[in-house]
Amino acid sequence: MKRIILAPDSFKGTMSASEICALQGEVIARLLPEAEVRAIPMADGGEGMAESYFRLLGGRRVSARVTGPLGAPVEAGYTILPDGSAVLEMAAAAGLPLAGEVRDPLRATTRGVGELLLDAAGRGVKRVLLGLGGSATNDCGVGLAAALGFRFLDGAGEEVEPLAGNLGRMEKIVPPEALPPLEVTAACDVDNPLTGPLGATAVFGPQKGVTPELQPALEAGMAHMGALLEPLAGRPVARVPGSGAAGGLGAAVLAFLGGSLRPGIELLLDAAGFDGLLEGADLVLTGEGRIDGQSAHGKVPAGVGLRCKAKGVPCAALCGSVGPGAEAVYDCGVTAIFSAVRGITTFPEIRQTCREDLAFLTESVLRLLRRRGRGEESAHGTR
Repeated sequence: MKRIILAPDSFKGTMSASEICALQGEVIARLLPEAEVRAIPMADGGEGMAESYFRLLGGRRVSARVTGPLGAPVEAGYTILPDGSAVLEMAAAAGLPLAGEVRDPLRATTRGVGELLLDAAGRGVKRVLLGLGGSATNDCGVGLAAALGFRFLDGAGEEVEPLAGNLGRMEKIVPPEALPPLEVTAACDVDNPLTGPLGATAVFGPQKGVTPELQPALEAGMAHMGALLEPLAGRPVARVPGSGAAGGLGAAVLAFLGGSLRPGIELLLDAAGFDGLLEGADLVLTGEGRIDGQSAHGKVPAGVGLRCKAKGVPCAALCGSVGPGAEAVYDCGVTAIFSAVRGITTFPEIRQTCREDLAFLTESVLRLLRRRGRGEESAHGTR
């Protein structure tokens, strides 16, 4: 009997991790009906993380109406686990999909994330796991801080609106009299620092609307804020791996909340008991919407691949598309990478055919496993 583990991330804009697991499970049942399948929808800190923990550990789903990334209210859901802690996603309040087609890196705000933390505290939550993936923002978390009562002043002592475009004008941070009693651990989907060529603005800014013309000013503002945050955090937060996650929200968690940063994929794999599940496994299928050079820095395929490498289990990454630098995940234990996109197409077309494309790709990979299994049986005279 074959044992196959499904551990994909979501394909953003097309399918959730749970939908991918269900689709691949159907293909396996048809092609390898004798196989034992364990499905674990993954998330590295972005959308789907709260749902993944809910499926793994139980608890209850709640929601709050908070400020969205562009100022309009949104309904943001999160999970309260059986032990009373909560799993929140910044993407639920300030994620890129919530911005629709609009990209406004100067004004996109994390205020709703702070409001979500306040909602959790109001429900008696004391410990929070906050996912930092999938942001529409580049504000270094000043929106979150403002929701918690922090104020930002310029050199003349005048209040400055907490927006990314104003980071360079801020000269003083005034803390609130009290913060909600929350112990916050941030689940990072990347290990990028706050600034520099691998920082938040340079690497992730373009997908949020940062143009070459805007980048110098936004980078300077981020560096300026990083220096302002050092006294609050008691260390140079700009150089901490993960401080650049979610447009600098990682640095904000360290400085404004006194929290900690952890690789999101590692936390979820541990919660799922993934290492134990690998015992006796024949194949692991992982993946994400696009595998490229960034995937090796804290994303799901790399995290899953490293665990598989340690146990000697083959790991295939099935993705929507492959970008520059994707070969880096081979060093993370991924055995092979496969793309579901067939031919030249557009994203609207991909959304129409994504399910059948992934089903076809999954079947193609499984046919190799089935062929190998039959070959082994023949070699042992049991065919």
